[in-house]
Amino acid sequence: MEDKNLKPNEFWPWVHERIKHWLEARRVLLITFCELSNVKDFHAENPLQGQLLQTFCQQLVDYISEGHFEIFEQLINEGHLFNDAEALASGKKLLPAIYTLTDLLLDFNDKYLATDDLSSLAADLSNLGENMAQRFEIEDNMVNILHSAHYQQVLISKKPIN
Repeated sequence: MEDKNLKPNEFWPWVHERIKHWLEARRVLLITFCELSNVKDFHAENPLQGQLLQTFCQQLVDYISEGHFEIFEQLINEGHLFNDAEALASGKKLLPAIYTLTDLLLDFNDKYLATDDLSSLAADLSNLGENMAQRFEIEDNMVNILHSAHYQQVLISKKPIN
């Protein structure tokens, strides 16, 4: 979306809808993660387990990609539109931690795309769950700093002037 000519109160609802879509993708990702985590004995020969793992990995990569190539970019754009230097500085400080966790999540994906050995999957899922929780917390913080904090400004700008 081209945002150069948009006012903050026009841009904010668009970003809000994108965030809602992204958080729905997170919810679906977590459901699949829980289904996968409930499997107690992984076997490479079990096509359902393999399909579930493949589905999860694809959802994980899609979620990460949407965050990096759309959501974070739009949050930064929103900070610029609202001329919120403090929020921009705080939000940008979170990006290195997000990128570090991204590498760990993608390592999981890369490992299970390249192997049929599922002997360490349960332990890897446990570690992955911890990394995902950390990343989600940081992402939520970024959304709060660069998006939710502007909600009142959007409301005020929409009030009719008497």
